[in-house]
Amino acid sequence: MTPDSISAQITDYANRADPYPLYAELRRTPVLREDDGTYLVSTYYEVRSLANDPRLSNDTRNRPQGYARTGQPAEETGLPPGFIFTDPPVHDRLRDTINRPFGPPHSPGFLDGLRGELAKVVTELLDAFEGKDRVDIVEDFAYPLPVTAICKVLGVPREDEPRFHGWADALASALDPQAGEEGQEKGQRARQDLGGYLAGLIESKRRHPGPGILSALAPDMTPADLEATAVLLLVAGHETTVNAITNTTLTLLRHPDVLQRFQKEPDLTVPLIEEVLRYEPPVQFVTWTTALADIDVAGTTIPKGSPVWLMLAAANRDPRRFEDPDRFDPDRKDNEHLGFYTGIHYCFGAPLARIELHLAVAELFRRVTFSGLLEDPPPYRTNAVLRGPRHLPVAIEGLTA
Repeated sequence: MTPDSISAQITDYANRADPYPLYAELRRTPVLREDDGTYLVSTYYEVRSLANDPRLSNDTRNRPQGYARTGQPAEETGLPPGFIFTDPPVHDRLRDTINRPFGPPHSPGFLDGLRGELAKVVTELLDAFEGKDRVDIVEDFAYPLPVTAICKVLGVPREDEPRFHGWADALASALDPQAGEEGQEKGQRARQDLGGYLAGLIESKRRHPGPGILSALAPDMTPADLEATAVLLLVAGHETTVNAITNTTLTLLRHPDVLQRFQKEPDLTVPLIEEVLRYEPPVQFVTWTTALADIDVAGTTIPKGSPVWLMLAAANRDPRRFEDPDRFDPDRKDNEHLGFYTGIHYCFGAPLARIELHLAVAELFRRVTFSGLLEDPPPYRTNAVLRGPRHLPVAIEGLTA
């Protein structure tokens, strides 16, 4: 990308705190070709159409040599791609297999069974606020919860959870289009280390089945596919949920009128969180798709082999789809946002993420009395794809039981 290209501006850290004016500019040209041959698609109906088009591949191995491959996961680790980086029929086979122990219709009670344990973690994290007059919502609350959730889903021993934090950071950073060679190498090393750990854990689960989906999946998947799936769930389920919790907190503190309503109306939780997922989505855009054939969209032909970026956050504020899209409105009707993507690659972990969000946000604002933000805008993560504050320091007045 050239320094003055729209994608370079979007990925420039200087614009991380508020990329939305750039997205508005981008929507003027719904399908924009960059100088390197990458196509950026930014309007709602076009993004949704392409995300559901079988001619658009999620497998970056279909991208011709010489084209930009920013955002693809490093695959030089001996593991196959995670299932979201595959296409049918491989994708469908893997996803169907993984879904059996994870959720309906085969295991309808699995996620609900985690609520009590996750609620206990939320309580423990908030109890630690006692006696403090300031906390960092990221480090002290949003960051620890999702990795605990993923480890419980996988069946990772509690004492091994701290190791997953570092791996999650490195793997998520490798998805950043500006990660560079050093970031990609760091992600590759983390994938190798995590893969090695998981190989031992999976073998142990084969011999001695226990809680978690690794035990349930071990008889039905190859060790390599199971390792790749576990790596993917860690990446997709950790930083995105951290960002979603943090973005919700930041948005509510910036909208005190909505916050007051929320604290009085528990039923507002579901529509409020769905509106945050539209208004401040944790995944801003998808960079790893490739056209398998010439695709005509919005008067433009995307040639076969072209890299395509689907700009989810821009689409979520498309005025053709959402009235007054730059207004945060938890009463918004027909809020079919793209915060969890769409089509066959719709976020596999969305049900778990929603459980975590509902538990975390409701308890946070029930128990904590906030004085206000200590930095606005807060410092953001460097990652433009998985966008969220790196820290969210807030002043608090007290904590209720």
